[in-house]
Amino acid sequence: MKSEQLGLEISAACRIGCVRHDNEDMILIGYQFIRNDEYRTQLELGDKDRFMMAVADGMGGHLSGEVASSDVLHNLQFFFSDLPVGLDASSFNEMIVEWLESINMILDSKGKADEQYKGMGTTLVALAYYDGVFYSMNCGDSRLYRLRGGELVQLTTDHSLSSLIGNEKHSSIITNCIGGGCSSSYIDLVQIEDIQDGDAFLLCSDGLTDMMSDHRLNILLTEGADANDLCNAAIVRGGYDNVSACLIKVKRD
Repeated sequence: MKSEQLGLEISAACRIGCVRHDNEDMILIGYQFIRNDEYRTQLELGDKDRFMMAVADGMGGHLSGEVASSDVLHNLQFFFSDLPVGLDASSFNEMIVEWLESINMILDSKGKADEQYKGMGTTLVALAYYDGVFYSMNCGDSRLYRLRGGELVQLTTDHSLSSLIGNEKHSSIITNCIGGGCSSSYIDLVQIEDIQDGDAFLLCSDGLTDMMSDHRLNILLTEGADANDLCNAAIVRGGYDNVSACLIKVKRD
């Protein structure tokens, strides 16, 4: 796949919802951090060797969830932009594992230094473009979907209790995260080789998917909804949690 043939049209929205007092979600698009806002951009990948799109859903006590999601995304953006060029898939995976170990130590140290940050953590789901290859990255229960030909498919696996026991109803109890006292964090890193013109990828927190079924999301996306439309639809249905969505549409010349 040649990068000069690829363009991305991106919409993102991060909303507080109807119940929470603070927004613990955050979105990263390239060098932009989005919280309590929406964002749009278009870009060609021909002159870029890397580009990161990610959603983090923080958790913890007073304000600490929003600190965790912010710290993780800012640290990831710096780390990713500083990666050497030309890493193969195996080396790229090794670097991400090293980053995960490092950011877990950073969050843990922050919690030990200040009681209000003790136990804070976050999920992370990302679509990373590096050296001509797309990778999905997942830690927790935020999700990555692909819409192709009117069919919506979840590409990531939830690291949650419900997924572990085979329960179709989503559980808010997660089995893997960054920080949060998790002693064995891991990231599912998968190379996405088949990218087609017209594909759309959706990164989102569970504040979206808890409010709407995959079937409903499929309908809205097929009808042309953008990220802000999706967040608004979740809020109309109750908005019990913070709601974040990042929609990436692929165009090939």
